[in-house]
Amino acid sequence: MTLLITGIHGFVGSNLVEALKENHTIYGLDIISPEKEGIIQTYSWNELDSLPQVDTIIHLAGKAHDMKPRRRDALQSVSTEYVNINTGLTRTIFDYFLQSTARQFIFFSSVKAAADKVESDCLTEDVVPKPVGPYGESKIKAEEYINGKWSIVNGQLKTVYIFRPCMIHGPGNKGNLNLLYRFVNKGIPYPLGAFENTRSFLNIWNLSYIVEQFILQHPESGIYHLADDDPVSTNELIQLIAQSKGKKEWIWNWNKSLIKTLAKIGDSCRLPLNSDSLQKLTENYVVSNQKMKQALGIQQLPVGAKEGLIHTLKTF
Repeated sequence: MTLLITGIHGFVGSNLVEALKENHTIYGLDIISPEKEGIIQTYSWNELDSLPQVDTIIHLAGKAHDMKPRRRDALQSVSTEYVNINTGLTRTIFDYFLQSTARQFIFFSSVKAAADKVESDCLTEDVVPKPVGPYGESKIKAEEYINGKWSIVNGQLKTVYIFRPCMIHGPGNKGNLNLLYRFVNKGIPYPLGAFENTRSFLNIWNLSYIVEQFILQHPESGIYHLADDDPVSTNELIQLIAQSKGKKEWIWNWNKSLIKTLAKIGDSCRLPLNSDSLQKLTENYVVSNQKMKQALGIQQLPVGAKEGLIHTLKTF
């Protein structure tokens, strides 16, 4: 297959090229265009009229989720930037897809477009989206734009996939997993061991497998949540990090009431541990991947959740 991948020099794009370059012809679309093994040529966003004919467009380009606290007067400019990039670029490349000869379009949205918190046992595709913050809101606006063109897609016999991955990790990962890794590597005890929460992750090897299978199998158009088969608890994750460094995990099971009291003190004193950060660290966020697996006709993904985390941790 001949592929066009936007954001090809980013974390996910670079890993996708590595996984797909042996069996597919790949072109890139990005704000930078250095030579990269496995890519025939990378085009800039003002060269859409010069793009070659491709079978599939994979849209990765976007502004990543940024959880840094910001002043109220800076939030508006940040929100505008998210909309311009995550929504605006999606509109541009999707409109190009509709008038091109490409038959497939894959848009990488996010589970944060669906929910900031998972209210039920797990997050499924039939949830009514309730994004919180400029990242999730800009992604759901992009989804809504695509959904608004569904009649055109069906009329042209094209297939469109909206992927909502959970936290992705792998070589070159720069997310919260790195922060937790540094925390454990410094020998700092984890004081929240009494909170038993589980979260879904998605390793880059499973992600690459899913993308290639959708390209080859052409399942039905729609929204698909992407996650590894099994969620992992934060305590298990800390144990895996310690094992990857040949260390013993250091987890403190402090009384939950005491931790919550300290978090309330942190609210007024602006400490790193406050009610909001405590909730983020201890809440469950489990994502269902059943619809995706049914579409591909598989029982399980090739790489287990813990196995994938170990592979990633060894690259840190």
